[in-house]
Amino acid sequence: MRSISPLKLKPSITRSRHLLLPFSFLLLFLLLLLYTVYNSLTSKTASLAYATSSPTLFLSLSTSANASISHDLRSLTLRPHVAGTPGAASTTSFVLSRLRSQGLPTFSRQYSPLLSFPSHSSLSLHHSNGSLIAPLSLSEPADPNAILLPPYHAYSPSGKTLAPAVYANLGREQDFQTLDGLGVRVNGCVVLVRKGGGYRGGVVARAAERGAKAVLIAGGSDGGVERGTVILGGPGDPLTPGWGAIGSVIQGSDVERLQVAAEEVRRRFPTIPSMPVAAVTAAEILRTLGGPPLPHKWKEGLVESEGGVGPGPALVNFTYSEEKRVAEIQDIFGMIRGREEPDRYIILGNHRDAWTYGAVDPHSGTATLLEIARRFGVMLQSGWRPRRTIILCSWDAEEFGMIGSTEWVEENLDNLHSKAVAYLNVDCAVQGVGFNAATTPQLDKLLIDITKKVKDPDVEGKTVYDTWLSANGGISIERLSRADSDFTGFLHHAGIPSLDMYYGNVEFAGYHTALDSFHWMETQGDPLFHRHLAIAEIWGLLAIRLADDVILPFDYQSYASQLEEHVHALRDFVDEKLSLESIHAAIKDLHSAANYAFTEGQKLELQHSSGDYATLRIRAMNDRLMLAERSFLQEEGLDGRHWFRHLLYSPPEDYESKLTFFTSIADAISRSKRYKESKKRFAICHQIWLVARAIRRASQVLRGEELFGG
Repeated sequence: MRSISPLKLKPSITRSRHLLLPFSFLLLFLLLLLYTVYNSLTSKTASLAYATSSPTLFLSLSTSANASISHDLRSLTLRPHVAGTPGAASTTSFVLSRLRSQGLPTFSRQYSPLLSFPSHSSLSLHHSNGSLIAPLSLSEPADPNAILLPPYHAYSPSGKTLAPAVYANLGREQDFQTLDGLGVRVNGCVVLVRKGGGYRGGVVARAAERGAKAVLIAGGSDGGVERGTVILGGPGDPLTPGWGAIGSVIQGSDVERLQVAAEEVRRRFPTIPSMPVAAVTAAEILRTLGGPPLPHKWKEGLVESEGGVGPGPALVNFTYSEEKRVAEIQDIFGMIRGREEPDRYIILGNHRDAWTYGAVDPHSGTATLLEIARRFGVMLQSGWRPRRTIILCSWDAEEFGMIGSTEWVEENLDNLHSKAVAYLNVDCAVQGVGFNAATTPQLDKLLIDITKKVKDPDVEGKTVYDTWLSANGGISIERLSRADSDFTGFLHHAGIPSLDMYYGNVEFAGYHTALDSFHWMETQGDPLFHRHLAIAEIWGLLAIRLADDVILPFDYQSYASQLEEHVHALRDFVDEKLSLESIHAAIKDLHSAANYAFTEGQKLELQHSSGDYATLRIRAMNDRLMLAERSFLQEEGLDGRHWFRHLLYSPPEDYESKLTFFTSIADAISRSKRYKESKKRFAICHQIWLVARAIRRASQVLRGEELFGG
């Protein structure tokens, strides 16, 4: 029997099916579309709810926070833990375990930089004929029985000399000029200074330029001996300048390393040795000095002495042996992946290594970071998820020259350029009374807003903002033109908006000494741990706002206003014949671009739930706000200092420069002292134009201008 086609058997039923199929697909498509829109709207509603409730939730989690911070700080400071030594392992394990206990995914990154350790040191006083007067102690009177590395200066070269001593006060340029006026030369001498003359590496370099044989830097009268690095030329591993010192010493690595003897590496180390000494040791030397009497102002801070400035007549026998070695360090990360923009990073950082016990430096900051991790862990369990990714970082080997953070920035530079929103640094969270902050200017307004929401730790019924305002006669925010903590790589090399903050208007007397202990913090620094709590809340709220705000809370109007103030101040440093009009005009343009970006941002914030197109426009707007800071970078770096690339806020080449902004101009002014008048004017003028062009680039980025002015 011949088969019969269904089409012929049931024509009416088949025709109905053909008509129903398109309607079914259309109905299914509409249902899927409605579901997608509903999901999008509920997601955005949830996002808005999280954004408004997460700061409140974060602040509500303060119960037992003081005790938690105290417990963590005590645990972190039980023993010394210099980077690259066996003692560092315990703090590494502790921080890792605490981050994991909060449910945060954790990661670590190993690097193998060149570190510097003491091998042998000795000091003694001798008569002019060479016979011994007395050996001099190099131990720390504050804690003579502590199991610590002897006080030393990292990267001081080995050396020995028998030479007369000269006292040079703080070792500043003006102090050496005073000695010149007294007819005293330091050539061939051991230079003795007391701490307080700025970066210790700069002090040693100035003495070396004048022919000194060695430098001794005396601590304060509290009995502490201040350790520290004297490396020159910028942060990071000396053997891998510009790229990460990746890998493990044990497993080996294929990273390129320069030779220690290479000229580029040798320039990083002082040419003469140096050592830190206790004030009592310095007093023994001072008592033997003849020569012109001490200037009256130089007696401040000294153990009483009626001697002169030297040289001699007694001789100082100085010996120091250094051991340089490639050692393993480890950076640790806890991550909270963003819900809507996981490829945009809010980075919080603190270092973990310490010269001694590190209660102030750095673990007041570490304990504070762990408190933030604790609260974020609770918030995650309650359903919170930030819009953008938050990364909590624990850096290693900061004390040797910001090595851990610098190696990570160098290794991940391209990623950070395109994805990092901001870097928030806390090093010594608490070293005394009084809130202090330093930022890139677009973060000023956000920081001020946050401090209005946090209770002051020292004055009942006041906020941090209230006491900050009254203590300074107005809000005072420093600019980050120094290179003394882990924001250095992020801002000066990568151009990422950055912030640094701490409590303490007066420098902690036990800085980098054995006095930096939990006992000091518990009895003097912050007995109730209220200041730690305030820093934790400011730090955490900053992270939440940057992570959750639909439009990034960056204020470039403040930036433009700050640059205006800088230009007015610059006039005092340059010849009045030099025109600053190019910078003035560029800043005026930046004001206009900042106003345009602010207005556009407000409009977009109102439209943020109106569909995918608005989402894309918000993303583009935030990218402009994030990337504007990169405009101030000079790709090839500053003249003669290629690692530093930020034209406005890198540290100046001259450690004593009073010009702490427009860094490329500051460097040109310092160098121009060696130039003829015509070359001097050209060098400074060129840098003025470079800065003006950088500011105009930022304006173009903020406007979102296309290649041809679209």
